[in-house]
Amino acid sequence: MDSSVYVIALLVAALIIWRRARGMYRPIRGNGVRLMLPLLFLVPSLFLIVNPKAHAPAWEWGAALAVGCLLSLPLIFTTNFERRDDQQIYAVKNMGFFIAFIGVIVVRFVIRDHLDGLDSETVAALFMVLLIGYVIPWRVVSFLKFRKLYSSQPQTNVAK
Repeated sequence: MDSSVYVIALLVAALIIWRRARGMYRPIRGNGVRLMLPLLFLVPSLFLIVNPKAHAPAWEWGAALAVGCLLSLPLIFTTNFERRDDQQIYAVKNMGFFIAFIGVIVVRFVIRDHLDGLDSETVAALFMVLLIGYVIPWRVVSFLKFRKLYSSQPQTNVAK
């Protein structure tokens, strides 16, 4: 595989990690709808999935979706939110998230290196299904976690 694919993937991963690390120090504004925005960025990728040149048996599509759902679990468990003293909601500082995210990237590279017999359109489509399989559950559950905290009453400090 061309090394430029790895470089681009690592740059995207570094950007995501940088944004996430920076976001831990800034409150999440609004009602949490911004947490769902990355799902809109997946819409153009649907054209890769419905590509008529992408030929794979149904079990491969299902396996890609199942592996994606499995990869979402560490991201879901390491993404949490907290209400801090200023009554704003922040992402919890968690090194486990960064380790889980890097693990997901490594697993994707390993899987990609083991897919030799498929054409590039099929590999691209299967990896988009895998991506959708972990991004959608992770973002939806993150949104639900945020909304649960958002809807709860802010705690007030009562002086004794």
